[in-house]
Parts: sequence; C-alpha cells; structure tokens
Amino acid sequence: MRTHTFIRLTRMPALSALLVIVTGMSADPSRGQTAPDALMQQGSRAYETGAFEDAVGHWKAAARGYHDAGSPAGESRALASAAQAQQALGHSTDALQSLELASALAQQAPDPSWTAALEAQLGRTYLAARQLDAAEQHLTRARELAAGALSPALIASAMNDLGVLHALQRQDARALEDFKEAVSAARDAHVPIVEVNARINAARVALRQGEAVESREWLDEALNQVKDLPPSRDKAAGMVNIGLGYQHLLPVLQQIHDPLVLRSAGALQEGISTAEQIADRRTLSYALGYLGHLYELEYRTEDALQLTRRAVFTAQAADQPESLYRWQWQLGRLLASGGALDDAIGAYRQAVTTLQPIRFEVTQAAAEASLSGQESVRPLFFELADLLLQRAARTDAAAAAQQYLLAARDAVEAYKATELRDYFKDSCVDAVRARITSFDRLASNTAVIYPILFPTRLELLVSGSAGLTRVTVPVGADRITKEIRAFRRLVEKRTTREYLPHAQQLYDWLIRPLDEHLSRMKVTTLVLVPDASLRTIPMAALHDGGQFLVQKYALALTPGLTLTDPRPLNRQAVRFLATGLTKGVQGFPPLPYVAEEMDAVRELYRADQLLNQDFRARTLEQELRAGRYSVLHIATHGKFSTNVDDSFLLTFDGKLTLSQLDELIGMFKYRDDPLELLTLSACQTGVGDDRAALGLAGVAIKAGARSALATLWFINDEASAALLTEFYRALQNPALSKAQAMQQAQLKLLEDRVYEHPAYWSPFLLLNNWL
Repeated sequence: MRTHTFIRLTRMPALSALLVIVTGMSADPSRGQTAPDALMQQGSRAYETGAFEDAVGHWKAAARGYHDAGSPAGESRALASAAQAQQALGHSTDALQSLELASALAQQAPDPSWTAALEAQLGRTYLAARQLDAAEQHLTRARELAAGALSPALIASAMNDLGVLHALQRQDARALEDFKEAVSAARDAHVPIVEVNARINAARVALRQGEAVESREWLDEALNQVKDLPPSRDKAAGMVNIGLGYQHLLPVLQQIHDPLVLRSAGALQEGISTAEQIADRRTLSYALGYLGHLYELEYRTEDALQLTRRAVFTAQAADQPESLYRWQWQLGRLLASGGALDDAIGAYRQAVTTLQPIRFEVTQAAAEASLSGQESVRPLFFELADLLLQRAARTDAAAAAQQYLLAARDAVEAYKATELRDYFKDSCVDAVRARITSFDRLASNTAVIYPILFPTRLELLVSGSAGLTRVTVPVGADRITKEIRAFRRLVEKRTTREYLPHAQQLYDWLIRPLDEHLSRMKVTTLVLVPDASLRTIPMAALHDGGQFLVQKYALALTPGLTLTDPRPLNRQAVRFLATGLTKGVQGFPPLPYVAEEMDAVRELYRADQLLNQDFRARTLEQELRAGRYSVLHIATHGKFSTNVDDSFLLTFDGKLTLSQLDELIGMFKYRDDPLELLTLSACQTGVGDDRAALGLAGVAIKAGARSALATLWFINDEASAALLTEFYRALQNPALSKAQAMQQAQLKLLEDRVYEHPAYWSPFLLLNNWL
C-alpha cells in the first residue's frame, strides 16, 4: 500500500525519535561506531529525505548486523524502524510482520518504554490497515504502558493515534478530547511535532462538527508552533497539512476568504522551501501539487498549471505514483477547463495508468482519509468518462465516435473493479479478471445498460450486438437519488401501492428513453450495470404505467462485463449442495419454509443437504472439499453491511463473514469448473446503504462463483420458497438462461394474488453471469 502523510490521517505522527533509535550515534566509524549503528544512521537520513525504499534496505541490513552481533535489543529497534518506512510506503502487511518479530525480540530484554513504543507502532499500523479493533487494542495497551513507564512522549503519541481511531469511528467528541490530551502531554514532553499534528487533527474534527471558527483557531496555533521548528520532513509535512486545513475552511468561512487563501498559500510555500532545503522530493511533490490546487480553486490557471507540472515532474523523479496520479489528474482538470480536450483526456489517461498498480492501496487510503475531506478516486474515472463522451459528441466519423464511447464505458468498468477491490480489501477482482475471457459479442436479444449519474444529467450507454448507443437524460444525480430512496423505502411496504409513482418515474428516466431502441433490437434480456444508489433498488419492479419491467424483459445485474464469466451453465453436470436453517438460533427467528425449499431442491436435483445443527462452517468446508458441487444454496439469515467484515451469513453455531465464505469456497476460483451459482436466500441490505449493496453486487466475485442469486431485503420465507422452487424448476430447461428462469419464477409469483405485490418477488437479484 502506497500512502503519504497528506492523504491519510492515520499516518500522523511518526515519532521517529522513539521508533528509530539513533540518538547519540556518530556516523564516523573511527569513533567506535559499529556497522549496524552506521546503517541505522544511513536509514534515518534516507527516511528524512523521503527515500523510504533506501531506508528499509539500510534498516533491514542493520537488523541482520545486530542479529549477527547477538543484540536482540538492537535488532528489535532496527526492525521497528524498517516497519516505519514500510508503512510510509503503504506496505502494511510487511510492516506488521517486521513489528511482530520486533516485539518477539523485545521480550528477550524487557524495557517498558520500548514495549510501549512497539505497541503504539503496532496500533498505528493496524490503523493504516483499517483493522480498527486490533488498532484500539494495541493503542490502549500502549497508553497504559506509557503511563506506567512515566513517558509523556509516548502518552502524547498514543493519545493522538487514539484520537485518529475515534475520529474514524465517527466518535468526534471523544476524538477531540483525545487530541486535547495529546497536545497537553506533548507540551510536557517537549515533542512539538506531536503537538502540531494533534492540533491539525483537532482542526479536522472540529470542521467536521461544523465548528469552522474553532477549526481555524486550532490551525493558527499549529502554524505558530511549527514555523519555529528547524527544517525537517516533519516540519514540511506539518506545513502542507496546515495549508490543506485552511483550504478546507474556504467554503465555510467565505467572509475571510482572502486571509485564508494567503495563510494556505504561505504555509504551502514554506512547505516547498523546507522540502527543497532537506532534499525531500516526496514532500515537495505534495507541497507543489496542493499549492497548484489552491490556485486552481482561485482560477489562477496559469500559476496552477506551472505548479502542477512541477509536481508531476517531482513525483516522477521520486518514483512516487501515489502522488503522481493526483497531479496528472489535476493537470487534466486544468487543461479541460481551458478547452484543451484532447490534452486533458491524455492527462486523465496517464493518471488512470499510474493508478492501476496501486489502485487498491490508494482507495483504501482515501477511505481512511475521509476525516480530512479527501476525495475517493471515483471522480477520476467518471470525469474521464465525461470528457470521452464530450469528445464522442464532437466527432463526426461514426467509427471514431464509437471508439470514444467504448473508452467511456471502459473507464466506468475500470472504476467498478477498483470499487469492489476497495470494498473487499483484497485482490479477488484481479483473480476473476485474470481467469475469465471477455464477451466478444452479445447475443442479438441481449442489451447491457450502463446508467452513469452526473451532477446535471444521466447518461445511458447501451451495449448490444450492433455496438454502443448513447442516450442523455436531463436529470441530475441528486434528483435521481432522492427518487431512488423513496422508491426503495415504499416498495417494501406490502399493503400499499405508494411505491408506484416512483417506480414509474424511475422507468421514465432509466428505460423509457431506450424503449424504441430496445424494441428495434428485439431485446428480451436486459443486463444492468448499476452505479451507486441504483444498486439498492429492485429493477424488476420499475413500471411503465401498464406493466412491470420484469414482464417485458429477463433481468440481471453485474458489477461490470469485465467481471463476468461469459460461459453458460452446464446443465449436464449440475450438482447441488443445499444448506440452511429452519430453527431460530442466536436471537434470529426461525425460517420454517426453508425445509420446503430444501425438499424441492433435493427432489429436483438430488441435492446433498446440511440443515440446522449440521450447517456449521467446519462441516460446510468439509462438504465443499469432498464434493465437486456446481451450485451452493444457502437458506439462512444474512446481512450485507457498509463494512465487509460486518456482513455475514448465519450458521447454526456462528456467523460466516464474506471473507470466511471466500476462504471456505475459495478453491473454486482455481478450478476449471468454478462454482456456477451461489444462492443466498433470506438476506438483506440496509435502506439507502449504497456500499452494502456493493457487497451484494460483488458477492459472486468474492465467493468465486459465476453467478449469485440474493435478496435486497428479507421477505416472507414462504414466498421465498415458492419463488426459488420455481426458479430451480425452470433452470432444468436447457432452452432458458438463468435470467429467463428467474423471470419465469418472478412472473409466477406476480400472477398469484397473494404474492403479486413486488415486495414479495422483486428483491431477488440475479447477479453477474446471466446465461
């Protein structure tokens, strides 16, 4: 993971004086310094100038030297220093490994202060890895040990990091108290950079609480303190963060706009000077780039372009892709604002190319930096798509215009993969993309719709057998999202038809503009690639005024075509494993009709079963390893949450997270015959929780399955049993695709007066492969 102080709050503070023990050592071997001591000094100098890879190398070599010399204390300190540089590079896993070994070595010669420092660094690294429970455990332990060792410097560090933790947990009042305590402890310990960083963090939290004046006061105090420090990487970083803090105040303190601009520019200029003075190209790149952004905000385009180009050059020289993509992106925005469309597209494409090898790391860092107001990478891809759509509209040649439309679609596809990688926090997306082949051509009766929500308009890209078609609808993202929220809330109410006006309005925006085109193509199957809030609603229940969308088309959803394995279901080799609960366990109500559901599957496919007390994680793993199943049916309570680690499926004796599910059936990812279908009955996502719906959309990918069938909300389990029985029965017909089998099942319930309301049949979503 590549990160930087300026894009993630959890990188503060480093406290190198505690973690890199070089005080009192001389770089002159003639004065008695050992070789490992000299390597520690070299690592410290490399780290201070932002040469983190060199620092890791020096400190790792020092660790080996201390090991050979029989000094576990020295080896422990060297490994902790290496971990600090690894974390600065974003390599959290490597950093944690180094720290675990450092902790083990520290036990050989216990030192309370050093143990506390290691606990603090472990906590900070777990923060960076987004493992907040582990971070809290280690940081709390560090604070306790530091208090026992009477170390105010360590107390200050731990309190600042605990403040960051609580801020990430949205416990703002508690975070502010932590930062105030960190300021007080840092002042007593005479560690001014910790005091500065705690003030900057407090400013960010105060701003998020709506206390803009208080936020400015925190920044003013930090600026007054940091400007008197000697030149160092910490000083340069502090100046850049203070400059950014003033920028964040501009929209909310407009009455003092000009003084804030001057303060921001002054802090960033000082950051540039300090970084140049100590030859720290990494920090220099950020200082130049953020000053360029300030001038971009102030419409000083020429100054912004000059600074941004310098930032690009500096980041390239420092081999720093985590900042380079930002300045390439910024350069693209500036060029686009000046009307240089082709040059802007070129800069955006360079930014995307730079981002690709580090995209998970950067999106993870952006998620952690939400406190500081940093954006995710989503706008990069969608702004590129917007420019490509503009370019297509200005291109007369049909073939060339088609290429720009395809490029716009590809930009959206690239973001979809990045988004899922960020949600699942692993490379499962890469494994899928490496294994599958792309769709060369869709069937003549199938169309794929990409709805792209922009602030002022909705773009519909329709991919069919004849190529790509674009339709623009003049309604913005905010209005569409408001309609989506109302529809989702009301369509679950089984006793009213209040949902209908919203179902019709969404149809008018999303489908009606395409009616003529789809009719001309004789489309019978629609595959939608929904974005953001569109993932939270049942498309089947959209209504044209006369009938539901499912009555016109077989439907499927996919996170993206490049994430969809195009091979159809092999019905000759279908082998079922049906699992689930009928009994109420762990406080969840019973699901009595699951037994009927399971019986139907067993009758249709001679399925193996794990029911109630037999449905345990260990037993499921054993069954999956022993049998070459192609369909896994899980009928149990489940929930998809904003945090993937909080998403689960209920088993008889516990809760199975998506990560654990991935471990259980992950072997399918590497088989020639992966899991064809994963059915999750009785699951639910929160209303309005777009990120939870993202997990639902990606569950097939996470589980290594070609397709998944899941529900947006928990429904009557009798209706669920009826629908799934009909789906599996229809699936036996080789003339029907999975999407068509689901359409038949939904229509069957729709025709039943008991279940005709869409609350019963519409939340079932067929995800990913629809063939």
